[in-house]
Amino acid sequence: MSGDFHFQPEDRPRLDSKYLLRWEKSQDAYVLLYPEGVIKLNATAAEILKRCTGETTAANIAAELKALFVDNADIENSIYKFLEVTHGKGWIRR
Repeated sequence: MSGDFHFQPEDRPRLDSKYLLRWEKSQDAYVLLYPEGVIKLNATAAEILKRCTGETTAANIAAELKALFVDNADIENSIYKFLEVTHGKGWIRR
C-alpha cells in the first residue's frame, strides 16, 4: 500500500446515509441508489461497498478481497484507490 492514500488500514468506511446499496434483479447487478439517480456497479465495486458498514476496517476489507480475487496481485492498491474516489464523490465516509 502506498503512502499516497488518505484512507488508513484502521479506518472503517461506511456508506453515506444518502446512498443505498442493493441488488437490482432487472439489471443483474448491484446498484447504488441516491436521491438524484442510480449507479450501476461492477462486481468488484459492489464487493467493496458491501463491506463498507462502518464495522470493518479498510485493512480487513482488503484482506477479504485479496482472498476472493487471488489472481489480482495489485488489488490492495486498487481497493484503497477506490475508497479514495468514492469518498471524494461522497458515497462513503470514514
